[in-house]
Amino acid sequence: MISLLIIAHGNLGESLIQCAAHVLGKRPEALENLDLAACEDPNVMLDKARSLLADLDQGEGVLVLTDIYGATPCNTVCKLVTTGQVEAVAGVNLPMLLKALTYRDQGMPALLEKTVTGGQGGIFHIQSEPVATHA
Repeated sequence: MISLLIIAHGNLGESLIQCAAHVLGKRPEALENLDLAACEDPNVMLDKARSLLADLDQGEGVLVLTDIYGATPCNTVCKLVTTGQVEAVAGVNLPMLLKALTYRDQGMPALLEKTVTGGQGGIFHIQSEPVATHA
């Protein structure tokens, strides 16, 4: 199983994990988070992230999900990417996390594809339904 690590601002990572646990009925295994709020120094964040990756990796790699491409958590993640072993996707949202949890036994290439499309596919413009008018 490919493990998952969320590195994000504030408590976004833990909140997403709690939401996924609610949807799935239990807290998923091999899923952790590292909040930016817990690390004021980016070097400390990098060290903690490396430690979490080492703890999480069960031999099939780790997919790291982060929130904003180019922000501090993402910049930290960029220093951790090792093609095929530690991959990363920015723009984490709940549909993306649920897809990642569903497909992490399918190998890293499939997991990456499903995670990205799951995140993108979970975004909709919701419009009001037409209101019936009486003439």
